[in-house]
Amino acid sequence: MTSTSPPDSPSPSVLRPESFFPPSPVDNEQRLSSNFIDRSLLGSTFAFLGGAVLGGYQGSTMASLRFRAENSHRFPTTTTGWYLYHKSKNYNCMLQAVKDGMRLGPRLAGWTGGFFFLEELVDRWRCKRDAISSVVAALTLSSIFSLKHGFNFSTQVRTTRAGLIASLAYGVTQDIMALARGRRVGYIDTVFGKHGK
Repeated sequence: MTSTSPPDSPSPSVLRPESFFPPSPVDNEQRLSSNFIDRSLLGSTFAFLGGAVLGGYQGSTMASLRFRAENSHRFPTTTTGWYLYHKSKNYNCMLQAVKDGMRLGPRLAGWTGGFFFLEELVDRWRCKRDAISSVVAALTLSSIFSLKHGFNFSTQVRTTRAGLIASLAYGVTQDIMALARGRRVGYIDTVFGKHGK
């Protein structure tokens, strides 16, 4: 009897950060106690779901207003007519909600994944994980977003300010959690003159 060897199992490093980045001193200092892959997938998933809900709500609302405006000159006069009117309106609203939800969801997921990728890139370039990397990633992404959509200067400023505020809140929250776990934070060590071994 000839023995057959079991099929090769997939490599466990297929979806690990080292599959995308070279080794770095920050590999042992993870944000939110999760690695880059897990963080990106979770964040992008929540962004997709949030975008789908917001897009669906906006699409449904606009479709309802549009349907009413397009049919304002021929409102039904019978009970059956009103039933068919609302049935058609609800169908149009649901269809537009699905379309807009599936359009906005992937967009938000893509931009969110881009933020996590830039944040990880800056972390590894600086060899530090702290709020500064989050701010740099958010400002870079907001600039790309503004240029891509052709915003004027005032809109670019508002977009950049929103990115700055959100990234500061996100980054500082992570740093507070890191300090609570006993991990050193780069800019705090610099300000107070502390240096790691």
